[in-house]
Formats: sequence, structure tokens, C-alpha cells
Amino acid sequence: MTTVVDRSGFRTQRLTLSGGERTWTVLGRDHRVVGPAEEYLEYLRVQKASPNTVKSYSRALALWWQYLDVFGLAWDAVTLEDFGSFLTWLRTGDGPAVVALEPGQARFEESTIAVRLRAVLSCYTYHQLNGVDVGRDLYQIAHGRGRNYKPLLEHIARRKGRRRAVIRVRQQRAAAPPTLTPGQIDRICDACARWDDQAHEWRGSVRNRLLWRLLADSGFRLGEALGLQHRDWHTGRGDTPFVEREHPHEVRAKSGYRRLYVSDEVDRLYGEYVWQLCEAGADLVTNDFDASHVFMNLDREPRFAPWKPDSVYDLVERLRRDLAGQVPAGWSPHWFRHNHATALLLSGVPMHVVSRRLGHADVQTTMNTYAHVTEDAELRAVADWTTLTAGWRAATDTAAIGRPC
Repeated sequence: MTTVVDRSGFRTQRLTLSGGERTWTVLGRDHRVVGPAEEYLEYLRVQKASPNTVKSYSRALALWWQYLDVFGLAWDAVTLEDFGSFLTWLRTGDGPAVVALEPGQARFEESTIAVRLRAVLSCYTYHQLNGVDVGRDLYQIAHGRGRNYKPLLEHIARRKGRRRAVIRVRQQRAAAPPTLTPGQIDRICDACARWDDQAHEWRGSVRNRLLWRLLADSGFRLGEALGLQHRDWHTGRGDTPFVEREHPHEVRAKSGYRRLYVSDEVDRLYGEYVWQLCEAGADLVTNDFDASHVFMNLDREPRFAPWKPDSVYDLVERLRRDLAGQVPAGWSPHWFRHNHATALLLSGVPMHVVSRRLGHADVQTTMNTYAHVTEDAELRAVADWTTLTAGWRAATDTAAIGRPC
């Protein structure tokens, strides 16, 4: 068990369940589980919520119980005013006896505060539905027509109105997600490995180059790519190669099942990488090479163990230094996902198809994140996006990109 947060006696605690699954809970000053918080977190587990969701919500609830402790409040006797004070406390950290003369630096971003508040409100809604006399004044019934997007059954919900949280955090409009140009992607990949025409072999780390090309080619999140096993990769044999994310093996996949078609270039690079792994003896250290992770440790111990995100970010830091002035200083692996979505949209792929390829649960998420793309013609001037996607044979086939199986 590992303690992650420890402030004023309340903290989140990582647990390993009997089946080997990892989860999170909230401990109090007495080092015991905070009952109301754990009841709600267990509800999330039963509902098959992602471990990352349970982790995030446990952090929010730990902060909430810290706030209750600092201000001497009972969890089942709070008012709307107390929830408003919670937002102020999240921003400043000031206790009830402190009156700030000047505004200080905020402890959390407004987006983080909104997530924390949403978790607390959700916990109180759960307990209200289970008969605890809390949360009655946290929502109001709204009949307004302020939103352009309407869910499928909006015509039914409109008769009764929709619940809307009374306590809300006003967030600034999200900025356009950052992207790399195709040329910048090439520089990052070439800094990892290059093909030597004279020696007819790759120079450098094919594994590193494969990771960046796969992220740019598929729109995978970094965690999804690192969780891939060789059995997930279906190499092309006269048809378009694809990678499928049916099961996360050790980590729950955020987006569930997805089949993503990739380019022949990435598939050939994967073939070269597998050949190098076998030459290094990776196939001899496991009874089932197909069940081993695609991306392995090659330069540090334990050798052939799954490549961890921390090690990838060490690589990112090195590439940032080596390519200073050639690529944006703050680029990260997630930028490749934004690149993928941007390239598809600028190549004319419909929004709903891009949404399925990215694994978004709702097309509205894709629209909110990338709506600027179809409106900004200048993006076409900074990079040849059509060329970038030309190798994705399935990209011209709307059905193939997000075809469910």
C-alpha cells in the first residue's frame, strides 16, 4: 500500500485487492477508512468505473474531508454556503481564522477545482439517493434552452426539466489543443532512429521511433500504446494492418474496445522492431511472446519488462534538449493525439468518425475539443496535413476508420 496525499490528517491510500486489482480509498486522522467516502468509491467500483476515476474522486473526497475537519463541519450537516466556502478554500487554503488582505496564488487550476467539486457533488447525490438527508439543495430544475447540443431524448427530459448544479465553477473557454507540424514529427522520429541507406539498416532506437509514429498514426493515448501486447497487433498481409484494444491486460482501457488501422510504414517499422527484439532474446525470456508488451525496457533493468510512462518522459526531456529551437519546447506525447485528430479533420473525415477513432464516449467531447479545426483555414497553410494522412489507406474509407467489431 502506498500513501499518496497527506495533508492535515486526511489522505488518499492506494490498495491492492484480493484479485490483484489496484484501487484507492480515503483515510482519516485515525488512519481508518472514511466511511461515507468509501461507500461511494465502492459504488464506483461496482459500476466498473476506471481505476483512474476512482483515484481522482478519492483525491477530491480527501480534500473535502480535510475541509470539513479544518472548519469543524459534520459531513451530513453542510449547507450551500459551505460548498461555496469549499471552493474558496481550494483556491486559497485559508482556514476560518484567516482573512487574506491580498489575493495569493491559487493552489489549483480552475479546471481542477471543477473536477474536485463534481466528485463531491456526485458523492452527496449518491448518499441522498440512498436515504441520507443530504444534497437536497445542491441542484435546481432548469428548463432553459441555452445549449446548442441536445441529447437524443431531450424532447422527453424537457417536460420535467433537467437537474443543474447550483454550485458551479465558471471556467475559461478551452484553448485550441497544441499540435506539431508533420516536419516537427519527422524531426522527433529522426532524432530517435534513421535509416542508413549505405548500411541498409536502422541507426538508433527503432522502439522509440515506433512509439512516436504509432501515436501520430493512431491517436492512441500514451497509456494505451504502452499497454499494447504483441497479440493486439495484426500486421498487414495484403490488407490494411490494424491494432486492436480489446482488453487492457493490466490496466483498464479508458475507451474500451477499439480497432485502429495504421499505415504500412508503421507496420513495417513494427516488423523491424520485433526482429530486433528476437535478436536480443526477448522471445526467450517468456513462455508466451504474444502476451508480452510491445514496448519493453531495452536499456535498463529489469530488461524486457514493460516500458513505463516515467521512462518515456525521460526520453521526452532528452529530445526536448536535443531538438531545442526545432520543435515546441513544451511538447508531450499527448500532442500526437491532437495531431492525429487535427490531421483527420483537415483531411475531410467526418467529426463522428474521428470521435470513434479517438475512443471518445460522446461525439460532443470531440466537437468541444476540435471544433476550431474546421473553422481555421490557416492550419492548412502551416503543414501539408493531406500528405500526412495519405498513407492511412483506411482514412479515405469512412466506415473502416471506426468500424466496430
